[in-house]
Amino acid sequence: MDASSYINRELSWLEFNRRVLEEAKDESVPLLERVKFLAIFSSNLDEFFMVRVARLKAMVFKGDGSTDPDGLTPAENLSAISARVHELAAEQHFCFLNTILPQLSAEGIHLVRPEEMSGEQERFLEDYFLRMLYPIVTPLAIDPAHPFPYLANRSLCLVVSLRPILSSRLPHTDLSIVHIPTHVAPRFIPLPAHDGQHAFMLLEDTLRHYLPRLYHGFEIRSCHAIRVTRDADFLVSRRRDENLMMTIEKGVRDRRMGDAVRLQYDPDIPVEPITQLVEELELSCEDLYPGKGFTAFTDLFQLYAAVNLPRLKDRPQAPVPVPAFERAADIWSAIRGGDVMAFHPYQSFDAVVRFVEEAAKDPKVLAIKMTLYRVSPTSPIAQALARAAEAGKEVSVLVELQARFDEEANITWARALEEVGAHVVYGLVGYKTHCKICLVVRQEADGIRRYCHLATGNYNVRTAGVYSDLGLFTCRESFGQDLTELFNLLTGYTRPQKFNHLILAPIGLRESFIISVRREADHARAGHPARIIAKVNSLVDPSIIDELYLASQAGVEIDLIVRGMCSLSPGVPGISERIRVISIIDRYLEHARIFYFQNNGKPEYLLASADWMPRNFDRRVEIAFPVLDEPHQAKLKKVLEIQLADTAKGWRIQSDGSSVRMASEPSQLARSQEQLYEFIRAEQAGAPTRPKVNLD
Repeated sequence: MDASSYINRELSWLEFNRRVLEEAKDESVPLLERVKFLAIFSSNLDEFFMVRVARLKAMVFKGDGSTDPDGLTPAENLSAISARVHELAAEQHFCFLNTILPQLSAEGIHLVRPEEMSGEQERFLEDYFLRMLYPIVTPLAIDPAHPFPYLANRSLCLVVSLRPILSSRLPHTDLSIVHIPTHVAPRFIPLPAHDGQHAFMLLEDTLRHYLPRLYHGFEIRSCHAIRVTRDADFLVSRRRDENLMMTIEKGVRDRRMGDAVRLQYDPDIPVEPITQLVEELELSCEDLYPGKGFTAFTDLFQLYAAVNLPRLKDRPQAPVPVPAFERAADIWSAIRGGDVMAFHPYQSFDAVVRFVEEAAKDPKVLAIKMTLYRVSPTSPIAQALARAAEAGKEVSVLVELQARFDEEANITWARALEEVGAHVVYGLVGYKTHCKICLVVRQEADGIRRYCHLATGNYNVRTAGVYSDLGLFTCRESFGQDLTELFNLLTGYTRPQKFNHLILAPIGLRESFIISVRREADHARAGHPARIIAKVNSLVDPSIIDELYLASQAGVEIDLIVRGMCSLSPGVPGISERIRVISIIDRYLEHARIFYFQNNGKPEYLLASADWMPRNFDRRVEIAFPVLDEPHQAKLKKVLEIQLADTAKGWRIQSDGSSVRMASEPSQLARSQEQLYEFIRAEQAGAPTRPKVNLD
């Protein structure tokens, strides 16, 4: 295929983030949820700059003129990114200042400016400044004796222009930097307010107000907030005899010192300091992002958490218990009764935690083997593994130290598990271990039995509450054999025998998907109905895209649910006219990977840890696995039906990569995440459900 057949992956990602921003602008979304979407939009952009933009800038620096499948060079990518992000940032500021802030104020949530404080608020704030901030804040002069200070990644700073007003034999400066201590103080300082009202002062406004306390003998000519984003990506390059943990720790330290890739600033800042900042940080015009009135929208997460007004937030959805585990005497008998599939966060993640905790304390359990990709600092699963090791069980844990931005928590748990006697390994050299699996070996009356859990998402309690993922519990001997072989590969570099069910990257996952797509195309050419449905986070692998194009041309009907990046161009006559792509942006992050192949009346359903991306196929240990029980296949079918019919939160991806809402008349709106929750609740209660869309 030529370059025009592919959508640029970076611009596609920015279009996904625009869809996130649109949720903040949507008047039907509860107000504080809109605040949260502004924070998500910014958090997403931060990571995009720290990783993708940083990597492109490094390629340009090295003189790399290679092109992506869409034909853009790294330099062209950077120019296109800069233009689009400037547009989106302007939209975000306009939304916050002109819509969100007035509506917050109307609801009694006020961001108070210093000149608007009441006497009581000013007395409170002065005491707060003297007790909490004054001892912490350090003004940093900039002059020949004081080199330009290091501006930490994503930290807010005040750039202060000064003029001495008292004569002194001491040296003076015209420019100073004040780091705003957001890591130890809240960005939104709560102030006294009347009943039913919520008042906050921004941390930077507080410091601005009391700057004369810091700069005795100086006139403050100007004071403006800035924020630097730095390269936070690092590639692990080590010899086989080097300690991976030490290499990762060094990379985490070096990350803090990465090159600057973006400067956000108040557009009213004088020319002289901004010129000096650009020179010191070695930035270009494309890297400068002015934003009047507010910087670092990511901190709006704090405001969302600080205001307890349920009417301004989404209706709570209490997770539903997993029925099989509620009915059975214990978790082991439940799984022996048949495969159990759980859909989080609609169903409680406690089922997974309970699986590991009961294995840790059950005297009949001999061994627990598990992969941990993203570990929360207080992980109950990691705690249970530690207790199991202390109790003398064989505990083998693969802790992926290279899980981006979670390295420190993973290192902490790796050391803690090692200290209590667990066998801890860090994966295969050159590959991230991204598969999510747990194997429990239990001694029972009829011999050894292996209990398995395989999932599309991480063993992380925090993210399990907001990520939509699927997990399968089984004690089928065939799955037990597969997981045993896989753990032997991960911990001992053994070469696995042929798997019964698992499909493994990097040694065949892409090829397996291609075979399935081609088989569907063969069925279409033979005159049989042919259908593919794939739900992934990202679709950018050129080989898969080309095969989907060929399948569409052969007559296969293809529906894709792609949350984020999509380099496939749907609906192009003669190329992809039978391919439809939707994206769903709602309260939960769509994270599950589900694959359906009609297969001439013998449908296949697969779940996977992997997206359709080169990194998942080539540089990670990933798995895909079949769902074999017909009731669970029917459940997956229903999930896909509901999501494909989402007219409230669904977006249709167009052939040029842009996206438009699928919204219909208000009376006909269907919101898939709400419907899925009701579907799971009805299933829990045993109520019949009726599908709306026929996948066959």
